Amino acid sequence: SGKIILGNENITFMPEHKRAAFIGRIFQDPMKGTAPNLTVGENLIIAYMRSIKKNILSMPSQKEKRYIKEHLAALNLGLENRMNTKIGLLSGGQRQAVTLIMATLNNPELLLLDEHTAALDPLSADTVLELTNKIVSENNITTLMITHNISSALTMGTRTIVMDSGNVALDISGNERKKLSVNDVLNELSSIKNKIIDDEFLL
Repeated sequence: SGKIILGNENITFMPEHKRAAFIGRIFQDPMKGTAPNLTVGENLIIAYMRSIKKNILSMPSQKEKRYIKEHLAALNLGLENRMNTKIGLLSGGQRQAVTLIMATLNNPELLLLDEHTAALDPLSADTVLELTNKIVSENNITTLMITHNISSALTMGTRTIVMDSGNVALDISGNERKKLSVNDVLNELSSIKNKIIDDEFLL
C-alpha cells in the first residue's frame, strides 16, 4: 500500500528501466552491478551512456572519456591507470568503489545503497564508506543507505530510521541524533520490544 513520490512525481508503478535513469543503486554483493568480463573503462562508459540516455554501444567523445577518467581519479585509488583491466580482476573494495562512481557519474535524484559494505573486509568497508560520504556530500545527492551497522547509521547522513519487523521503531535526526550512542539505540530498541511483548500479553 502507499505511494513512492520522488521530486513530486509518483513513481510507484514506473518500470524499473525508466526509474534507472534517475536512481543510482549499489548492491551488497560487489560482483553485482558490473560486467566482470568487461574492462573498468567499458563498465564506466556503459553506465555513463545509460545515465545520459545515449546508445550504450556508441563511442563517447574524448571530452566524455576525460570526464569519466577524472571521476575515477577522484577516488585516489589509482584505478584511472587500470581502465583496460577487466573489472572482475579487481578486489571487492575496488570494484565497489568503481560501482559507486558508475552510480553517481551524472548525479542521480536518489542514490540507493543496499548494505554496500556488508560483503567487504573492515579496511575496504571503511574506504568505501569514506568515498561514499565524500561523493554524496560534494554532489549533494539524496541518499538512502540500508545497513545493519548502527554506528554507521548514526554517523552517516542526517537522519536514522530503525526498522523492526517491517515497522518504524525509531526515527531520529538533528540534535537528538547527535547525542545518541550505539548503546542508546540498542537500549531504546530493547524497551520497545519489551513494550510490544507486554502489550501482546495483555491482549
